[in-house]
Amino acid sequence: MPVKPFLLLATRPEDAAADGEYEAFLRHAGLQERELVRIRVESVPIPTLDPADWSGIFVGGSPFTGSIPREHKGDTQLRVEAELARVLDMVVDVDFPFLGACYGVGTLGSHQGASIDGTYAEPISAPTVELTDAGLVDPLLAGVAPVFQAFVGHKEAVSRLPEHAVLLARSASCPVQMFRVKTHLYATQFHPELDRTGLMERVRIYRDAGYYEPGEEAAIETMAAAATVDSAHRLLRNFVERYARY
Repeated sequence: MPVKPFLLLATRPEDAAADGEYEAFLRHAGLQERELVRIRVESVPIPTLDPADWSGIFVGGSPFTGSIPREHKGDTQLRVEAELARVLDMVVDVDFPFLGACYGVGTLGSHQGASIDGTYAEPISAPTVELTDAGLVDPLLAGVAPVFQAFVGHKEAVSRLPEHAVLLARSASCPVQMFRVKTHLYATQFHPELDRTGLMERVRIYRDAGYYEPGEEAAIETMAAAATVDSAHRLLRNFVERYARY
């Protein structure tokens, strides 16, 4: 058991979605509740964080769309974005273990100068993700298949990475599925925490959020039942095993 817990910064306002995400991170990262502290930052401000208190930081997915104009963002989103930017100032400065999933691509990417827009948005699906040469030798992807499926569903993505970022995984529909900054800062466009049950729960919760057209739920469920996403889950366990402070 890690002496210092991991931290999950969560932004989902819906209790069912937030709790389902937390449970998914616990299950697929192999952590107990005492080992993964969650802060629901849509509800409470992010406190001042000291890296010495934590083994690593996760950022989960979000209903927020970071690339929309500022005037279309609510006060909560603007606060969360400003607070996450301060967290990223800290973790990037000291190269502290960080893994952002989906929304984490936009937050870390924007912080590092990536272009984030709707060019490579993906519907709810399980695309084939391919590791790059750098991904094949990255320790966080040890044991992850060179080609694997993972669940996605997002309105924005990285369309251009800054030169100092390392591309680790890509897909035909989204050229930046995972990248690294420095040595210990990671972000994935796909959801390493999602399994079929979790995906369908989110489909029902976000049925009116514009991620899919009315009447597509049955087709999504058929797609999800046929997908094999176990390899993507390995990434979370690798993060814990690599960075847990015992």
